[in-house]
Amino acid sequence: MTINIEVEKNLESDFDINEVAGLVIEEAIDYVGCPYECEINLLLTDNDEIRSINKEYRNIDKATDVLSFPMAEYERPGDFEGIEESQPDCFNPETGELILGDIIISVDKVYEQAREYNHSIKREYAFLIAHSMLHLCGFDHMEADDAIIMEEHQKNILNKIRIFRD
Repeated sequence: MTINIEVEKNLESDFDINEVAGLVIEEAIDYVGCPYECEINLLLTDNDEIRSINKEYRNIDKATDVLSFPMAEYERPGDFEGIEESQPDCFNPETGELILGDIIISVDKVYEQAREYNHSIKREYAFLIAHSMLHLCGFDHMEADDAIIMEEHQKNILNKIRIFRD
């Protein structure tokens, strides 16, 4: 597994951001049953930059907590069957890893939402990564039923690595 982490804005914390990202990403990949070694890009930035990216790619002119840019398209969420044959461009030719995509997190929102929801910075950071990983694997929350499924998956991923809501 390859996790490329770029830090534009530092997350001041009492935990290792790389270690937590690795734990969450690995558990999410295992949880959805991805049969491939994967590559994920994670960018930590600020509200101004994520707002700019959100406006450019989603035509929404406001800061958000996390953006997910999946590389692959899925018939059904978490269904990796046939992806190697149908979407060979999703694989890194040098490593053979499935490039799941990009996660962009606003560090400002991590702090803000940790305070708002009264839990730790670590929990908020891990939650946003778990949430985004599910998007990278084809899950969404546009419909109420899908949102319930995603919430359950997020909770299960975080519980498995023992990162609980405070």
